[in-house]
Amino acid sequence: MLLQYLKRQYRLVCFLAACAAIFAAVLSLYDFPAESVGYAALLCAALGLVFFAVGYCGFLHRHRELERLLDAVNETVLPLPPARSVLEADYQALLTAVCTHRAHLLTESENKRQDLLDYYTLWAHQIKTPIAAGRLLLQSGGETDREALSAELLKIEEYVEMVLGYLRLDSDTTDYVLRRCALDDIVRGSLRRYARLFILKKLTLEFRETNRELVTDEKWLGFVVGQLLSNAVKYTPVGGTVRIYPDGDTLAISDNGIGIRPEDLPRVFEKGFTGYNGREDRKATGIGLYLCKRVLTNLGQGITIVSRPGKGTIVRLLLRDGRQVEE
Repeated sequence: MLLQYLKRQYRLVCFLAACAAIFAAVLSLYDFPAESVGYAALLCAALGLVFFAVGYCGFLHRHRELERLLDAVNETVLPLPPARSVLEADYQALLTAVCTHRAHLLTESENKRQDLLDYYTLWAHQIKTPIAAGRLLLQSGGETDREALSAELLKIEEYVEMVLGYLRLDSDTTDYVLRRCALDDIVRGSLRRYARLFILKKLTLEFRETNRELVTDEKWLGFVVGQLLSNAVKYTPVGGTVRIYPDGDTLAISDNGIGIRPEDLPRVFEKGFTGYNGREDRKATGIGLYLCKRVLTNLGQGITIVSRPGKGTIVRLLLRDGRQVEE
């Protein structure tokens, strides 16, 4: 430790040695008695040793303080000693800011990890239902059962796409390709995908073309429309009606299904919120509407929901930057 302190103070030691050499050389030019020069040099050496000892003790004390801080490095707030200079105070402020930022990152990372764990737990539970239904349909093996099996496979595909959308949403590699798209083509693509579910539940579809174009990401907007159609099919009873139509500046998707309770409406876009009906029917993942809201926000669009229990639900997509297609 002494050698380390000397290495740290080597410039000062060299400066004092040079001063002593100059002092001795100057005194020798004036023929001062050697005893007086030696006595002065001895006094200077003694005073230097005192300052050296004080400095070394301070060095050891700070070294032990830093070792204690090293042992407490995993604590949220480091017990820093009082600053002894302006620069040391600046370094301590910088270190405190770094520790605060690190704690924030750790908390954020833990929250994300817990969110993923919660979602995957729910997702694994939800996906078991169509897998089990498909297994039973394979055992029975009729033509009607084949259509039902296709519907169950579509549900599995939907759950897989939902989890992929969830993972990509906050990813740095999320790619939004914005171009002018025909809204009706996006809606038709989602309708073709869910046609089997409409047929199996004997649902009536009423689709009025919008004749609109807008600048958006076709894939992500199609994902949103698909999620909303899936919810409409899921919560509409057999023989019900699903309507898709332009409503002013919005695209409306309505159904005459079980609806949403008034106390649940303000929270339907929260992550993990399923509401009373979702808990009762055990069909909701609590992630679909949350993803729709996030995607539409990223695209600069909006979404609203109105609903009455037992009467149905109307979802309106506020699709900005749309214009009528020239006919």
